Amino acid sequence: MAAKEIEKVEKRPVEKTEEMTWAGNTYQPDVDIWETPEALMLAADVPGVRKDDLEIDLRDGVLTVSASLSLKDYEGLRPLYSEYNVGNFHRRFTLGETIDQEKISATVDNGVLTLTLPKREKAMTRRIAIA
Repeated sequence: MAAKEIEKVEKRPVEKTEEMTWAGNTYQPDVDIWETPEALMLAADVPGVRKDDLEIDLRDGVLTVSASLSLKDYEGLRPLYSEYNVGNFHRRFTLGETIDQEKISATVDNGVLTLTLPKREKAMTRRIAIA
């Protein structure tokens, strides 16, 4: 079995579809989304972000995740090698009717934001017994 080479993947900057007023670079966090019988789960990579740095808003069925990093910790830093650009994060998700928007919850741990998007009762899959 051949060894896989490690690939460097650049962060994707937020596409400028609207004017931004944030200082510094802003990136789209990489996100994994999976489904359980009860909810959609979303895990976003937000390295260096603390709970107090995050802002999660829900308006008109659009979930917006933003994080502002304090860049003062990086001022004057001159790394010998860097694969990681420092900046703010911003991403939006349009939620479908199957999500119970009143019960959305979030946690952040070790640079990973986890959002739980519970399904509405009528949207959950139900197994029908055969008589």
